[in-house]
Formats: sequence, structure tokens, C-alpha cells
Amino acid sequence: MSENMMKIEFSSRSQNESFARVAVAAFASQLDPTLEEISDVKTAVSEAVTNAIIHGYGDNKEGKVIIESILNKNEISISVMDEGCGISDIKKAREPLYTSRPDLERSGMGFTVMETFMDSVEIESSENVGTRIRMKKVFSSLE
Repeated sequence: MSENMMKIEFSSRSQNESFARVAVAAFASQLDPTLEEISDVKTAVSEAVTNAIIHGYGDNKEGKVIIESILNKNEISISVMDEGCGISDIKKAREPLYTSRPDLERSGMGFTVMETFMDSVEIESSENVGTRIRMKKVFSSLE
């Protein structure tokens, strides 16, 4: 399959998280992933979108979350972006159990979960500009 891409944008509302995971999973299904592989992608997208909504925007429901996804051969690349507050210390944010919102009883495992289910996770962030999480997953079905 030659390269194919999609882009979606939605409001920073928690009820849009399930829409995002289903949209990316539907797009990824073109590569005929296994059920486990598609579940991995859905889980990682859920974590990235939830991070953008809760940590990027806090209580601001007027922010936007943008997802870009590219299919190329047997690989999916997913970028989840927000224009929220940004991450001041990415290294600290990647530590298991760290959360910037302990008031919400968050587990602080979002980046750990993404790294567990995807083949690569990169984080770019600037304070008061936003955050971009880039994730890649290679599917075994076309190898």
C-alpha cells in the first residue's frame, strides 16, 4: 500500500476520546492488523488524547485536539497535538506514576502505556504553545 493519510480535529472534551480511538482504529484497519495490534493502537490513542484534554487544556473545553495519521506499507504513524499549556519537563512527565493533576487521581501511567503498546513514542512540547506526541506501530500482518 502506498502512503495514505488522514487528519481529524475535535474539541477538548473527554467524550471525544472514544471517537478518536475508533476513528484511528478504523483508518488503521486498512492494513489488516491483528485484533491485538488494533487494541494496542486504540489504547495508545486513548492515552494521548486523554493527556491532551486533561493535562493540556485542564478545564478549557474550547481547546482543540488534532490527530494526523499516516499509513505506509505495514506501519501506522500517529500524531496527537494540542495547543494547551505544554509540558515543562518531558523527562519527568515520562516517569511512571508522575501526574500534573494529582487532584484528579490520575495514575500517571499515560506515557508508559503509550510506550508499552507502540513501537516508538516521541514527545515535543513547548510551554504555553502545546504538545505533539508522535507514535509508530508496525503491523505484523503484511510482513
